[in-house]
Amino acid sequence: MYRTHTCGQLRAKHVGKEVLLSGWVHKHRKMGGLIFLDLRDRFGITQIVIDSKDKKIADKAKKLKYEYVVKISGDVLMRDKKDVNKNLSTGKIEVKAKDLEILSESKTLPFEIFESGKNEEDEELRLKYRYLELRRKKLRDTIIFRSEVVRYIRQYMESNSFIDISTPILTVSSPEGARDYLVPSRLHPGKFYALPQAPQQYKQLLMVAGFDRYYQIAPCMRDEDARADRSPGEFYQMDCEVSFMDQDDFFKLMEPLFVELTEKVAGKKCMQKPFPRIPYKEAMDRFGSDRPDLRYDLELTDISKWAKKTKFNVFNKANCIKALVVDRGNDFTRKIIDNDLCDAAERQGAKGLAWLKYIDNEFEGGVSKFFTKNELDKLRKLLNIEDNSIIFFAADTWETACLSLGAVRAAIAEKRELPDQNVIAWSWIVDFPMYEKDEDSGKIDFSHNPFSMPQGGMKSLKTKNPLDILGFQYDIVANGLELSSGAVRNKDPEIMYKAFAIAGYTKKQVDDKFGHMINAFEFGAPPHCGLAPGIERLVMLLSSETNIRSVVAFPKNQKAEEPMMGSPAKVDSEQLKELGLRVINKKSKK
Repeated sequence: MYRTHTCGQLRAKHVGKEVLLSGWVHKHRKMGGLIFLDLRDRFGITQIVIDSKDKKIADKAKKLKYEYVVKISGDVLMRDKKDVNKNLSTGKIEVKAKDLEILSESKTLPFEIFESGKNEEDEELRLKYRYLELRRKKLRDTIIFRSEVVRYIRQYMESNSFIDISTPILTVSSPEGARDYLVPSRLHPGKFYALPQAPQQYKQLLMVAGFDRYYQIAPCMRDEDARADRSPGEFYQMDCEVSFMDQDDFFKLMEPLFVELTEKVAGKKCMQKPFPRIPYKEAMDRFGSDRPDLRYDLELTDISKWAKKTKFNVFNKANCIKALVVDRGNDFTRKIIDNDLCDAAERQGAKGLAWLKYIDNEFEGGVSKFFTKNELDKLRKLLNIEDNSIIFFAADTWETACLSLGAVRAAIAEKRELPDQNVIAWSWIVDFPMYEKDEDSGKIDFSHNPFSMPQGGMKSLKTKNPLDILGFQYDIVANGLELSSGAVRNKDPEIMYKAFAIAGYTKKQVDDKFGHMINAFEFGAPPHCGLAPGIERLVMLLSSETNIRSVVAFPKNQKAEEPMMGSPAKVDSEQLKELGLRVINKKSKK
């Protein structure tokens, strides 16, 4: 037997009992005639006391080093009041050792397990020895918290009659927005499987099959670049789909899950219940983002009518002019504006960031010299500008003006620490455009999921400008993160052919790529809709982490490599030969 109790769960009720504990030596120290060990397992730490006079145990204890694995038996004792450690859940008790056995020794560590809070070690080093970093309390607790989130999701879905169904990992390549990972087939030389970017088509086919409520914690593989909120290569999502529900019914079904995860699992507060539903255009107009953080105000205002009447050339050449008024204008030095805020706007495509201040009831600085006193007075009334304010402007296309000033809004909120970390502001972003135009090529393409139902059905597709057609498409968003996209699905083959035709696809191309879907919909397809929130982003949100690698047990680095296992790796020539493949070395671009 290796243990009867766990280190982190001993309490005063165990006093007087003999226990057998196993774990890692977290700390050890000698004081007078006693040796103290902090013994750690995943539940926490217990202090072990060894009497130096007990040579049998003391001699073994002297050999111990950090991270040795040991087994210790002993009696649970109550600590003296003056010795209680309030920082430990086991701080009222200790274990007086009767026996000690070294189960495993440890080499010198590449970094300490003790957490300084600074993450001073190189990330590549920590990822190479991820199994050691996982011993650190903060990371360990986050991984355990992720398990709790997934367990709660499963309980909720099962209690609402969802069926957990696994879908294939080896599937067919499909144009779903990212590069596929391809897997060569040994039995069918020259043909390839694709790893699923999402179970999108399978879950819709399950609806056709009559499974009216499906879900799974699904692995998704996409060949994408890393971001702070996106894992390169792979991630998991809570994939779900329902039949015989419209958008409103589905929102009512799913909202309680996110409320309960927020309040019961994470112990945070939901800002609004029910969740606000904000049309895409309104979200962009007011917040400069289709995934707005609603925990703070700072709303954008369209001032195009006022701006077009001025003689400021930058405004006259732009399609749209947006303004953002921020208080405490004196806080914004020229250095902050140029280095931080201009950079944020320019990353969204802006050519620059115009600004002016209203200090001591006078406009000054920035672009104030380009306007008359009368024009500035009208601007003050239009925006309800109060004393000691700064006004930022974005002038460009509607989308770029919104996005660039939205980025400024987010940067200011972060700098002022406006978001409350204990609040989650959920919302549904709805009414996304069905199509978008590529500014360079002029080509019309889908802006969201191509399997979405257009609002107005076939009539809209035949009579409206494609850029004016809205889809029954929605995102669930919280605190500036997009957790999931979803849609009411297109189940009508003729509407699907027409929708793809507008995006430039021929009937044959649709049949070649999605013929199985078209065929299935011809055998009685129910109305259906769904969504698929990412597990990693959800855990990031609920645990207030800012980097997705902090919620993944074995993440890849920013180059989509896993230093610990050494993937991706070369394979030997025999494996390639069996698959009918050979490697062509690409010449490096100079």
